Amino acid sequence: MGLADRPYLRSTPGSSGPPRGLPRLRGISVNSWLIIICVSVFVLDVFLPLRWVPAGRWVPYPNVDPSQIARPRLGERVVESTQDVKIPGTNRFQTHVIRQREVTDASGNPIGMALLKPMHFLESWFYFSTDSMIHGWNWWRVITFQFLHDHSIFVHLLFNMMGLWFFGPLVEQHLGGKRYLAFYLLCGICGALMYLLLNVLGMVGVQLFGPEFARMPFLLFNDMNTPLIGASAGVFGVLMAGAYLAPRETVLLFFIIPMRFAVLAYVLVGLSLFSLAFSLRNAGGEAAHLGGAIAGFYFIRRPHHLHGFFDILGRVDPT
Repeated sequence: MGLADRPYLRSTPGSSGPPRGLPRLRGISVNSWLIIICVSVFVLDVFLPLRWVPAGRWVPYPNVDPSQIARPRLGERVVESTQDVKIPGTNRFQTHVIRQREVTDASGNPIGMALLKPMHFLESWFYFSTDSMIHGWNWWRVITFQFLHDHSIFVHLLFNMMGLWFFGPLVEQHLGGKRYLAFYLLCGICGALMYLLLNVLGMVGVQLFGPEFARMPFLLFNDMNTPLIGASAGVFGVLMAGAYLAPRETVLLFFIIPMRFAVLAYVLVGLSLFSLAFSLRNAGGEAAHLGGAIAGFYFIRRPHHLHGFFDILGRVDPT
């Protein structure tokens, strides 16, 4: 969608001056602040030191039954080793550092080892995972994960920020600044809760009915420590809101293929459903996309439910 095609950038009939909806000279729009924060966090995390965090399930010592351990805890002892791994397509080897941290029971007795993996500093503190909610009750992560992005895949950040840049102003103009921020954050929160729900149902189902249950569609069977990061859930909420506000507006998919806004939004939701149904590579992320899309579909039609989200900041903006 080109700038000239955006309905919120057109002047109202009989008006003079800049088109309605342009950012005020005295401030920056909420949507722009969201983009600035996401990009700033991404860049800052490049320069901060890495942290070693637990990766996946811990491995119990012989004669230790993990099902009998109510609440395993990370101990203090860290074991470090190296492993030479052959570089694919070459005859060269690369040395990898392997770190493991001891796991103890509630009494402090060692019961196994947990593999550690390096993670960017801010990402390691603020990512969302099923385990962090169930065992740690780190409730703030339902918000903070929305401002983190995968450093190994730059398009993860690029596509999310493009989605906000192109479609966010339309929704912000309709809702007003405070309600738009509440809308965006709620869509991200619902994305995290959808991921949490499907992951818990999947893992509980496997424990109750055995490994065959892992073939069930629309459930997540990944490790409960798997991190969830990204603004995609909020962006999907914005897409659904835009499809409701301007369903017939023409957008250019990949800047080439013209299609109606509503068609684009629902096709993307359909692709997320397909990925989740067949447990494709990014099924966990697609679950968050669906949660954000459902929230966006609901709240754009019932914006009065956004009132009170920022009560401590005063009344919300009028539409």
